[in-house]
Amino acid sequence: MRIDYHTHHVRCGHASGELEEYVKKGIEIGLVQLGLSDHMPLLHVDPATYLPGMAMPMEELPKYVEEAFRLQEKYKDRIDIRVGLEGDYIEGYESEIERIVRAYPWDYVIGSVHFLGEWDITDYRQTDGWKDRDAYEVYRQYYDAVAKACRTGFYDYIGHIDVIKRFGFKPERSVEHLEREVLEAVKAADLAIELNASGLRMPVEEMFPSRRMLEYALELGIPVTVGSDAHQPERLGQYVDEAVALLKNVGFNDLATFKGRKRTMLPIGFANFDV
Repeated sequence: MRIDYHTHHVRCGHASGELEEYVKKGIEIGLVQLGLSDHMPLLHVDPATYLPGMAMPMEELPKYVEEAFRLQEKYKDRIDIRVGLEGDYIEGYESEIERIVRAYPWDYVIGSVHFLGEWDITDYRQTDGWKDRDAYEVYRQYYDAVAKACRTGFYDYIGHIDVIKRFGFKPERSVEHLEREVLEAVKAADLAIELNASGLRMPVEEMFPSRRMLEYALELGIPVTVGSDAHQPERLGQYVDEAVALLKNVGFNDLATFKGRKRTMLPIGFANFDV
């Protein structure tokens, strides 16, 4: 079963390609389900002080939703489009996040942590933020934020759960207990996680999450979906086959899919997109 649930397009400011280009590319590469999941507009940073391309402007959000559902209908006989949102979790802004999550008929909402305060730990332009910080404390703060995201009830799955490792900054002491605690929070909230293949093209050169975390997720019975986190149409589906192969090697037999905020588990290899 070829699916890709994590994609971005030109509206977010740091990706390229129109939504329809992703749809056409999905058809070309034989995706059964394509998830459109652009970034939620930022709520906690003054737009006037954004670094260029940090997020979709708030006024673009309804246009994104309208276009995504129009394409879902237009291409319904050729590819199964699921309309989603990557909804940043920002501590202290829960009510604002909830309003966006509840305002639209999403098929799924990804819960991701990119920001610790105003520091975007996933932005290559902000890696100086690691200077004069204790790496272990950064990891602890990050996983604490992910666990809080799990408890909000806003999300259907957690995106790139260990993206904190993206640029290769790692503490000298083990963080395995932090990884286990955050996966236990995922399980307690009955959420899924994604295997985000984009880590293979990042400095860390490892998918999100690591095999170690996948093995514990399997032990806990946490469902997993897959995504390329494509920011260009030509990267749609990139490394997703490798991600599915890794899941099978770890011991997963099913993939999580989402429609109308409901999760359905389908066997890897399933090809009927009427579910």
